[in-house]
Amino acid sequence: MDDKKENEKEKHEGIDHEEEEDEEGNKHAVVLGPQVPLKEQLELDKDDESLRRWKEQLLGQVDTEQLGETAEPEVKVLDLTILSPGRPDLVLPIPFQADEKGYAFALKDGSPYSFRFSFIVSNNIVPGLKYTNTVWKTGVRVENQKMMLGTFSPQQEPYIYEGEEETTPAGIFARGSYSAKLKFFDDDGKCYLEMSYYFEIRKEWPAGQ
Repeated sequence: MDDKKENEKEKHEGIDHEEEEDEEGNKHAVVLGPQVPLKEQLELDKDDESLRRWKEQLLGQVDTEQLGETAEPEVKVLDLTILSPGRPDLVLPIPFQADEKGYAFALKDGSPYSFRFSFIVSNNIVPGLKYTNTVWKTGVRVENQKMMLGTFSPQQEPYIYEGEEETTPAGIFARGSYSAKLKFFDDDGKCYLEMSYYFEIRKEWPAGQ
């Protein structure tokens, strides 16, 4: 069996690979072994006090109630909250529910605001969780935000992430309809949420928002 077929077989069996170079610059596949559920890993070492403490320092206090039998981590993004000074927090459950015009929310032009996400991690550690938020106006991309959130262990309580404060564009040409795509994924390329939505920038805040 050639190397390519062997690698494909091992990937199908859940065995991870990395590539490393030798002194001559040739790349070789390194077999890391199959992924093992975190719950199984913790059970294996529960009687070794020193190893257990070392894992707690490395992983933090892992909530074993959030550990499944699978090695695949799961991330559930619960909601997005829009924060603006002097305004009540606007909590938007995910997936968004659009209004009668098709907008998930509306913002006032020239106003400071920030986003806050809450999400739950279960089953296994999520390596290098990040999100992107890409925004278009009349088909032209006007923003492409990418933010690294970090690596997270499973726990029952939601994690909270609050982004930096920004200011909506101002002026008559900034107002109107925008389309956007929000995506959460990790260092392994696993996607946990990919969602398209529309929002509006207006001259004034909407009544009741």
